[in-house]
Amino acid sequence: MQQYHDLMKHVLENGTKKGDRTGTGTLSVFGYQMRFDLQEGFPLVTTKKVHLKSIIHELLWFLQGDTNIRYLVENGVNIWNEWPYQNYLNENGLTEKFPKYSEAWKEKLQEFKQQIIEEESFALKWGKLGPVYGRQWRNFEGVDQISQLIKDIKSNPDSRRLIVSAWNPKDIPVMAKSGLPPCHTIFQFYIAENKLSCQLYQRSADIFLGVPFNIASYSLLTMMIAQVCGLEYGDFIHTFGDAHLYSNHLEQTREQLSRESRPLPEMRINPAVKNIFDFTFDDFELINYNPHPSIKAPVAV
Repeated sequence: MQQYHDLMKHVLENGTKKGDRTGTGTLSVFGYQMRFDLQEGFPLVTTKKVHLKSIIHELLWFLQGDTNIRYLVENGVNIWNEWPYQNYLNENGLTEKFPKYSEAWKEKLQEFKQQIIEEESFALKWGKLGPVYGRQWRNFEGVDQISQLIKDIKSNPDSRRLIVSAWNPKDIPVMAKSGLPPCHTIFQFYIAENKLSCQLYQRSADIFLGVPFNIASYSLLTMMIAQVCGLEYGDFIHTFGDAHLYSNHLEQTREQLSRESRPLPEMRINPAVKNIFDFTFDDFELINYNPHPSIKAPVAV
């Protein structure tokens, strides 16, 4: 994963100090690209442990068109909790009582998660993120983009229109209220010599926390689509707009850069699955993943 380390180094050495929506502050560059050959191993960062369970469940959640955090919370995936939780506090006049990241805020978050799991009506009201990724992938103004993509790959593999977009300008204000407008906005597929490659354009990238998830998620999606379309693995190309390190992630970044990379793991996918919507969590097995310990860092909300 030298490509990822090179990105972190590049931003540390060349990034511009910028403000941001969260008020945290960043070091930022505009425009960068990484490329991963998926036949060389599964590109999961080894210089810190990455929570693959979250990546797989989130991807399956996207593919089902779901936009409520209940499925994720039920499966121990907490990466989307803070946006609807903060919206819940704001809408109920609880922001001052539970200052962000205080012990009281953290305790209340645990109560919020439990209610999401136990009370369907509460989850329907407060667990929704708006028309984010899953909605746009599966129902973009009435178009199921994933189904159409699979059909087009099979029928016209030389097409230059094998594209899925999560960026729907009409829905951005709604997404922003209780969630986050899509950061990974558009991705395109390309077939050459029977190999499927994918390029993602990501408008905004939290390099330390988010990008390792994004690399693994879109690499896995490419492998899944390759399998159901009878293709081999090609490359995953990751292209960035604003790529940034948050100011409270800089020490963690330096710690990670001090570690030596280890060999990439292998991802085994159940070969019996031939429909992109039929995959379940148990259809994936990660082999020989030997990462360094995890490094904690706060999420900027």
